[in-house]
Amino acid sequence: MALRKATAIAASILMVLVFIRLNGDIHAFIHAVKAGEDATFAFGPPSLSEEEKRELYNRIVAEAETRYIEPIDARIDRVWRAIPGYNGLAVDIERTYEEALKAPRIEPIPFRYKEIEPQIGLKDLGAQPIYRGNPNKRMVSFMINVAWGNEYLDPILETLARENVKATFFLDGSWLKKNVDMAKKIVDAGHELSNHAYSHPDMKNLSRSDQYTQIARTEQLLKEQLGIENRWFAPPSGSYNGATVQIAKEQGLQTVLWTIDTVDWMKPSAESIVRKIDAKLEPGALILMHPTASSRDALAGMIASAKAKGYFIGTVRETLSSERTPAVVEGGDGF
Repeated sequence: MALRKATAIAASILMVLVFIRLNGDIHAFIHAVKAGEDATFAFGPPSLSEEEKRELYNRIVAEAETRYIEPIDARIDRVWRAIPGYNGLAVDIERTYEEALKAPRIEPIPFRYKEIEPQIGLKDLGAQPIYRGNPNKRMVSFMINVAWGNEYLDPILETLARENVKATFFLDGSWLKKNVDMAKKIVDAGHELSNHAYSHPDMKNLSRSDQYTQIARTEQLLKEQLGIENRWFAPPSGSYNGATVQIAKEQGLQTVLWTIDTVDWMKPSAESIVRKIDAKLEPGALILMHPTASSRDALAGMIASAKAKGYFIGTVRETLSSERTPAVVEGGDGF
């Protein structure tokens, strides 16, 4: 008799646990029981009256006003020149309401969001050089300019893969012509490839025609050899003039320079590069490096420094876009 009773109790407990497992959270179940509520409502959508639905909807609308974040327009800065805009954030009222109707009643309202684009975007600023992303966007990028040498590319790619980081490689056209397989390897690893002129010239000292050719030849290689639809041009050594920026724009490209330079071509120690980046890192920073021994050895430390400061590391395209960083970086509710 005692055995049958114990078996029945155990079976009942098992049934409750299976129900909880299939339908919800044991903590919600216990909370509902203690509160004297119908515990089954802790796991499924509550049955709301029309008046309660209106009250819920009005609460969401009122809360949405306090959670709204204004978009930031792109602008021209006296020092940094073209600064990208940054999307605002608004509660998606209809989606939030639908989710709230399905949520257990003891749960907070599951707010959902949508991004609001600024009225003025980067392309609206005309032919302007870009040195950095929006200072409100906690994202940074590695710009890797490649014009000669392959010996350090593989270890750099290995570090980027291990750290799950994507970078933007600006390729010299003459290098690309000789190293298509390596360029394809970079593409296959998920990195962004862009234009670094054809023969690493001093762009500002070239005629308008020669500048056009330098950009166009590399652009043609990117499209024909790699199928790349490129958006950026990085002038070698940062040398450019007004004509350079305008010529790049005529070919559908925006001219990008850098915020922080590793100066790795001078062969500094990896430790000094990491210290420099750590000290100068800021939201929207574009970090210039090359496939050198110094940057190969410093890359992991630079990535660790950026992550420790709470920055998301993306490509130049991602950093210069107006899209918001992931909510895990912003510390928001998610959207």
